Amino acid sequence: MEGQAVTRRREAVSELGDALRSLVEHATITEAQTDDLLHAATEIRAVIARLGSRVRGHNTLSSADDLLGGVRMYNPVTGSGSALAPPVHVEVVAGEAIGRCTLGLAFEGPPMFAHGGVSAMLLDQILGHAVVASGNPGMTVRLDTSYRAPVPLLTPLLLRAEVRAVDGRRVTATGTIATAAEPGTALVTATGMFVGLRAEQTHRLFGPVLHPNP
Repeated sequence: MEGQAVTRRREAVSELGDALRSLVEHATITEAQTDDLLHAATEIRAVIARLGSRVRGHNTLSSADDLLGGVRMYNPVTGSGSALAPPVHVEVVAGEAIGRCTLGLAFEGPPMFAHGGVSAMLLDQILGHAVVASGNPGMTVRLDTSYRAPVPLLTPLLLRAEVRAVDGRRVTATGTIATAAEPGTALVTATGMFVGLRAEQTHRLFGPVLHPNP
């Protein structure tokens, strides 16, 4: 029953996430009348009050998450429950992390194109997936990004990443963003360095989450 309850909650979190992403996109593109905007703001604040009646602290995992199992429902890149995420759908094939997503106008930087910081965020995430898939998980300590061409909005994108070198706790991975229609033409490239944490570092950084007080 507990497993069924978690599954149902994750489905509900994802459903709310879909609605929130649609809301964010519509709030970005709307040209509704000013009075309608104010009325909508009032209605949304009423929903906020309902959702805020019971919340978790910043050092407490969501009840829908499974940290060791790799389930993070509110990850701002891949989380199906996040209003901020595109979200990116990732699979690992022969050690290569492959991600797919489409960015709406909420991610706009220059008109019609994605903000450069969003591209960096996407690459950091897909590089991290490749690093974990290699069996050498770690945290980003350096991310070098090269912008070759603007990333278009409302266009299916393809992200790729793979590990290039492992030197003790240090792992180097490279990745690209391209359109799904032209996968061989990189729009943005990145090289990231990740470092595996020592046990004491893991405890210091994540102890409250991994070992909550009873």
